[in-house]
Amino acid sequence: MTKDLSSLIALGLFLLYAVAFVCVYRVLLTYRTAPGAIAWIMGLLGAPYVTVPLFLFFGRNRFSGYVRARRMGDQSLQPLFDRFESQNSAIPLPSYDASDQGPFSDDLLVLSRLARQPFTTGNQCTVLRDGEATFQALFEAMESAARYILLEFYIVRSDRVGQRIKSILQRKLAEGVEVWFLYDDIGSFSLSRNYFSELVKAGARVASFGNGNVRRRRFQINFRNHRKLLICDGNIGFVGGINLGDEYLGTAMGQEPWRDTHCRIQGPAVLGLQLAWLEDWNWASDELPELDWPMAAPPAGEQDVLILPANPADSHETGTLFFLNCINNARERIWIASPYFVPDLQILNALELACLRGVDVRILIPEKSDNQMIRLAAYSYLVQASRAGIGIYQYQQGFMHQKVVLVDNRYAAIGTANLDNRSMRLNFEITALSTAAAFVTDIENMLLEDLKACRLMTARDYRDRSLAFRIGCRAVRLLAPLL
Repeated sequence: MTKDLSSLIALGLFLLYAVAFVCVYRVLLTYRTAPGAIAWIMGLLGAPYVTVPLFLFFGRNRFSGYVRARRMGDQSLQPLFDRFESQNSAIPLPSYDASDQGPFSDDLLVLSRLARQPFTTGNQCTVLRDGEATFQALFEAMESAARYILLEFYIVRSDRVGQRIKSILQRKLAEGVEVWFLYDDIGSFSLSRNYFSELVKAGARVASFGNGNVRRRRFQINFRNHRKLLICDGNIGFVGGINLGDEYLGTAMGQEPWRDTHCRIQGPAVLGLQLAWLEDWNWASDELPELDWPMAAPPAGEQDVLILPANPADSHETGTLFFLNCINNARERIWIASPYFVPDLQILNALELACLRGVDVRILIPEKSDNQMIRLAAYSYLVQASRAGIGIYQYQQGFMHQKVVLVDNRYAAIGTANLDNRSMRLNFEITALSTAAAFVTDIENMLLEDLKACRLMTARDYRDRSLAFRIGCRAVRLLAPLL
């Protein structure tokens, strides 16, 4: 009996290490960062009984199932992409004076190619500074929808905001308006299934980004759909950091108010949001809904706007390249608001180089956070940041959750991406960027107001803390690729 048990244990260890070596093989072929690859390999070979299961669920850095779905789906979507580009190609880049373009037009050309979308003109992009303004605009747009409403949110709650959303959708469904609702099952894990079952009974189409396509997804639970989108009738859209929950109104029980920003887009750029939504819906449901593509709609404004989706199925590391492009091409200032500040080496080096060029570099982060590990990791950057001249400002009034970028006086962006590994490489994110002077000024004024509620952090905020705190910060920073 003992001999049989020993044989089974030996066989089990052999199989475990065989799987571990297969995982190491995958790491070597697909890794994106050397530190992350080294960490996985050491864990797989040193403690495979712990690391192999973790790798199967969290170790993949390319969303292979989505890549295949995109290839198949794009056969149907490609005519829409082509039509979208051709009908907006009159101004693929904003029409600045050729003698004054310098590196600016290069910035925009790079971003347009990275997004696989053109800049579009004839848009109106409005900054929605907080949850109250955002939800009021969302409610009004849904109430005015005549044909369809498309939603895509990372977190959906069944609180007062969530119930208001459901009530409006049920009423619009009764009026004959079609509703498609895509949500992330990990972000919305606490949501009762009754919430969506009631919408389905009313006629809505609902899909989960995680569970909607289990056969293709398999172990890829490390990937999250972090986008927050609403599109009505193809001519008005919303994007930004705000999910569907009371915390953005400061009314969630036991929570600090969340400071966040969204934007409303009217004009051709909305179709860029719609194309991104359609790709995600196709992945989750194997369905391509028939939607309106009102390319010939009258211009809503004069702004040039780019929609930049990013996801782990991209051939490029879109999120990282977006931030690097913004930082490396800043000449006067680069201001970034992000609730999570865990930059990798190339982002940190780019910020340092910007300071050496004389650029005003400011990073706004929250003092209070919903993720204490990320909060601790941020402290570990203070000494290097202070030495380089990077200003890290800690927001004092609640949890700052906005994701905003301001580059010189040239362009600004509002989106869903944070300055961390997850947004750069694992999450599905989306950003709206505008070069309009009015939009840039609104973002500047908003951030200046936020800075009044911030405290400039220094190296002493790290050095003067206890040894245990400093060791904890450095230890958590080692986990940055997994945070």
